[in-house]
Amino acid sequence: MQKLQMLQTLAAVLLVAMLSFVSGKTSEAAPPNVLLIVSDDQRPDTIAALGNDVIRTPNLDALVRNGSVFTRAICANPICTPSRGEILSGCSGFRTGVLDFGSTPPTGFVPFAETMQRGGYETSYVGKWHNKGRPSDYGYQNTAGLFGSGGGKWMKPNQVDAHGVPVTGYTGWIFQSSDGKEKYPELGVGLTSDISEKFADASIKLIEQPHGKPFFMHVNFTAPHDPLLVPPGFENAYDPATMPLPKNFRASHPFDHGNQNSRDESLLPLPRTAKDVREDLAVYYAVISHLDQQVGRILQSLEDSGQRDNTIVIFTSDHGLAMGSHGLRGKQNIYEHTMNVPMLISGPGVPKNQRFDAQMVLRDLYPTVCDLVGIPVPNVPDVDGTLTPIDGRSVVPVLRGEQEHVHEYVFGYFRNFQRMIRGDRWKLIHYPQIDKWQLFDLHNDPDERNDLAAAPQHAQTKMQLQAKLRQWQTEVGDPVVDDHSERD
Repeated sequence: MQKLQMLQTLAAVLLVAMLSFVSGKTSEAAPPNVLLIVSDDQRPDTIAALGNDVIRTPNLDALVRNGSVFTRAICANPICTPSRGEILSGCSGFRTGVLDFGSTPPTGFVPFAETMQRGGYETSYVGKWHNKGRPSDYGYQNTAGLFGSGGGKWMKPNQVDAHGVPVTGYTGWIFQSSDGKEKYPELGVGLTSDISEKFADASIKLIEQPHGKPFFMHVNFTAPHDPLLVPPGFENAYDPATMPLPKNFRASHPFDHGNQNSRDESLLPLPRTAKDVREDLAVYYAVISHLDQQVGRILQSLEDSGQRDNTIVIFTSDHGLAMGSHGLRGKQNIYEHTMNVPMLISGPGVPKNQRFDAQMVLRDLYPTVCDLVGIPVPNVPDVDGTLTPIDGRSVVPVLRGEQEHVHEYVFGYFRNFQRMIRGDRWKLIHYPQIDKWQLFDLHNDPDERNDLAAAPQHAQTKMQLQAKLRQWQTEVGDPVVDDHSERD
């Protein structure tokens, strides 16, 4: 009897194996797809599920519930090109030389998408391209809905935003082919009120195509970057009269932070008024809600194609934005509303409905994704030319509960005007050109309204952070490192 049962069990196992062979399926799960969605200029406090009771973001809320959130994720450099360059390279701009607009990493760097391609992934790029070269130079095999600069030929005069302010952002930008030789003006030139729909359409088209391999798709929206234009169907989405001002709203910034007269800061008149900021926020929120709607369409296409359960979905932004906080309008600052970014991760291997306060930097996405899908990350040249690991660190040990954090301190920098170090509680900002320091206790003052740099009781904390900041600046070869920390 026992022998008969053993034979029956063996037969059943063989039958399952034969059926699996015939159907093409094996017991080993297929590698997960990866969908990386990046917005543009989105403050970290613009998702309803994370505490904003005014904005409506049902699809991002669902990602929050179905995945993990890193509430203290930051960009390192609060302007588009270098911030996105860190995502592409997994390295600090000091290491790649991409510290501002333009610049290409030197020979020997292996971009994120190229590593994914080497690991067996089909790689695709959708949306805004704001780095040197073309997506194909960085390992992206396919592009769709590619949006980039078209030059002066395509600039349209006399454009204004929702408030009648002349448009200065994305002028002359246009949809184009992968090599840039073909332009598609019929899709719109410059930012249009419905541009997020165009990026979603392109993403959905790629998702619906047959895939012989798992895919890595990098989708880059322009929303909610200026010019702020009311999306179709969102004309009355938010009433300016009821929009709450940021808690750290000011009429003006108390000193020149190094970007006082920039294009971004001219988008709102000085002094900032409550009325102007509320009107700006109403359109900003409408653009984000429209973006959320398009993210929902992309996620629904994953669902409809049967790929949602086996796709890692990441939503983040290249940096935040001031929008009246601290008397500023733009992103060229190192306050929390700008350095912090949304960071939502969901899918296979990611805990659901979890929030982590471990610090994370955008360049950590590269090794984190590779860790999740089991692809090794190659070494790249260091400042002295030797091959060493990339600067980014995988946060998978945090997701798995194996570590509480991977960064004790994170650092920020903007041109030669601003430097920052942030730990668990304390944050120190330095303005080298005017030799000014700010110290904030983020546990008790998350909105950074009370500068403690001159408080005698915190002198020791300030001095310790200055030393650590200076050590980091020396290690990365920061040209503005100096001896000021010794005398402040």
